[in-house]
Amino acid sequence: MFLKNAWYVAAWDHEITRDLQQITVLGENICVFRTEAGELVGLEDACPHRKLPLSKGRIKGDTVECGYHGLTFDCAGQCVWAPGAGRAPSNAKVHAYPMHEKYGLVWIWMGNPALADVADIFEIENFGDPAWGMNRGAAMELDCNYLLMCDNLLDPTHVAWVHQSSFAAPATKDTPLRISKTDKGVIVHRWMMDHEPAPFYKKIVEFEGNCDRLQHYEVRYPSHALIKAVFTPAGTGGPDGKLHEKTFIMDSYNFMTPTTDGQTRYYWFQLRNIRPDDAALSKMMSEDVQNAFEEDRDVLNAVQLGMTNKTSPHIDLPIDGGQLRFRRQLQAMINEEQQVDKQMAE
Repeated sequence: MFLKNAWYVAAWDHEITRDLQQITVLGENICVFRTEAGELVGLEDACPHRKLPLSKGRIKGDTVECGYHGLTFDCAGQCVWAPGAGRAPSNAKVHAYPMHEKYGLVWIWMGNPALADVADIFEIENFGDPAWGMNRGAAMELDCNYLLMCDNLLDPTHVAWVHQSSFAAPATKDTPLRISKTDKGVIVHRWMMDHEPAPFYKKIVEFEGNCDRLQHYEVRYPSHALIKAVFTPAGTGGPDGKLHEKTFIMDSYNFMTPTTDGQTRYYWFQLRNIRPDDAALSKMMSEDVQNAFEEDRDVLNAVQLGMTNKTSPHIDLPIDGGQLRFRRQLQAMINEEQQVDKQMAE
């Protein structure tokens, strides 16, 4: 089950063009394209006549012509022409999905269009700030339920075993976690004091010696995450520390879009507070992060198989507290949404 009244990432902005194409979000097939003016359109990808996907039809101006019998639909999903009729039948219409372009991403609203408010799209601090550099990679296809990746992004401890050559450090194994719940999601975080920087970050930070390191893992409903990494010279970090002028900050943004119950499309990019125009640094970071995320994918795809085929119950550990809180609250939101929908339908 999914939360419908929420914004999800549908694509990178360059992926949607004038060509008709099908995407799948929350198990729903959607025909997406751009109008002649470049505006985004998302229509239910099934002609109401015989359910041929509209994405197999033709674009004509700002309308879509079905490839079977030529029924033609405008950007609001209403049929404006049908064969053998003086006028288009009033019941020939398809659902139109609100869409919005922001942060180089295309966002889609999967619930009641009347509730769609672009102000509710995930806020990304420092995006477009010339003082901050960016690196990103192609979206990743995961053969697992999106909540497994949400679990992963509320789990700072996993880096000690999954990412030993990149993000791991001895302190990531057993430094206690702090968990807090917000109106938007759940945060799991910890400061790890006076230890050697992890391999990935050691190549990047602009100071010598040991560091104080913050792991801030935050997932917001329905499935968007901010992973903040802070590295500052030892003795300058901590909850009340005065960060050093050479402090390195990397904000990693992660957007999990459920395509089906067992598959997820994962969009990501990082913002950093150093050397914004260093193309070599951006390339190195993108490649190293991609490799680390491939490690996550291998693990989570296998976890999905293990959960699907398990012959005994799985167990939870104290380190799972953030994940369990997130899942409980998200499920409560889904239950409430479904109850409201049921009442409106009666």
